[in-house]
Amino acid sequence: MMDTATLPRAGRAGSTRAAHLLLWAFLLVNLAIVQVLSAHPATPAYNTLGVVGRYLGLHLGFAMAVQVLLIARLPFLERRIGMDRMTNWHRWTGFAVFWLVVLHPTFVLLGFAELDRISFLAEIPNLAGQTPVLLGMIAAGLVCLMAVTSVRAARRRLSYETWHGVHLLVYVMLVLAVIHQVYEGSSFTASTLGRVYWWGLWAFAIGTLLTNRLLVPLVRNRRHRLRVVAVVPETDEAVSVYVGGRDMERLRARPGQFFWWRFPGHASWWQVNPWSLSAAPDGRTLRLTAKAIGSTSAGLRRLEVGTRVYAEGPYGALTTVRRTRHDALLIAGGIGVTPIRALLEDPNLTGDIVVLYRARTPAEAVLLGEMRDLARRRGARLHVLTGRTSRENQPFSPESLRGLVPDIAERDVYMCGPAPMADAVLSSLRALRVPPRQRHVEAFRLAV
Repeated sequence: MMDTATLPRAGRAGSTRAAHLLLWAFLLVNLAIVQVLSAHPATPAYNTLGVVGRYLGLHLGFAMAVQVLLIARLPFLERRIGMDRMTNWHRWTGFAVFWLVVLHPTFVLLGFAELDRISFLAEIPNLAGQTPVLLGMIAAGLVCLMAVTSVRAARRRLSYETWHGVHLLVYVMLVLAVIHQVYEGSSFTASTLGRVYWWGLWAFAIGTLLTNRLLVPLVRNRRHRLRVVAVVPETDEAVSVYVGGRDMERLRARPGQFFWWRFPGHASWWQVNPWSLSAAPDGRTLRLTAKAIGSTSAGLRRLEVGTRVYAEGPYGALTTVRRTRHDALLIAGGIGVTPIRALLEDPNLTGDIVVLYRARTPAEAVLLGEMRDLARRRGARLHVLTGRTSRENQPFSPESLRGLVPDIAERDVYMCGPAPMADAVLSSLRALRVPPRQRHVEAFRLAV
């Protein structure tokens, strides 16, 4: 019989539902306030085009505040919803911001052009002569740059370090956009409600961002004083880095979670990478394992013992805290094996365990020896799925998954790997009617 003390199913599912409900309540309440503010402007618009431009501008301000909160790495949301879903929301919110950035100034310019009886293009230098408007235009240009580099075709051609460097411009854009809204937008002068609302919203969003992305990491890193204690090559392309420090148990990291890692002196200060723990934390050290994909990961094997480490986290919901069933299926793709390997070591993962490890060849299967040893000790069944995906070889089709794990719908499924693989697995899990609460997925998607 399942031990309910070990698996408090209702409580864990409830915490995820509570996080979703809180998000929806926040969105709906704020959208209602924005509607009220848009219906009671400080001054009447000069024409219909101006009304539309002002309306879009208010929603743009709110969408940008939501985007800031999505990159603020709120622990309450990260641990209940997961980075994969949060990153996906961040991406779609970003495209919503992009279209609002295109449409808001377009309608404003069209409105003024009609009022001044000049062309749309001739109106641009007229408005750009006002400093707040010029700052808004620069912010809009930065948003367009970030949107272009987030298109899938562009992301394939950019290294993670380049992509991340471009997206650090979000902080410059944020400052310019807030200045534009304060000095140019009527939203801050429409009413006392408007002033209180917008100052409160931006104070909350920016305060949350600074607290979670700057202050908390600074305090934690000062407390733990993390350093590299060992560097171990795993294959020609993969390397493990062991990190130690003071009071490591106070980090409360769980198997399956990840940190954002910086190695000052090894790479530029702005270069940060999200790497999962590849071993269960033991209270003394943390281990990350990375494959040489970008310039930072390729240089990890040159790290010297004693190198200072700056880590932000732990983050991620790919943990046994979200268990709902007694048995589990673990699916790893490529270097996505790292959190799966840590989960396999977690004593809280009980019951019957099946592991599917996808790699092109056995030689490319990082940590395969450790996975086999852990599977043997845990009594788990490990299947290494190799070969190129083709019409004849589709290891994550519904039929293949059902053949390997007939009772898959009765298991929790933990998966980490490349985004296309994650999409294929999720599609099959839906076809096999694995309930959403039993699907725990982290994919390699770019995040700021």
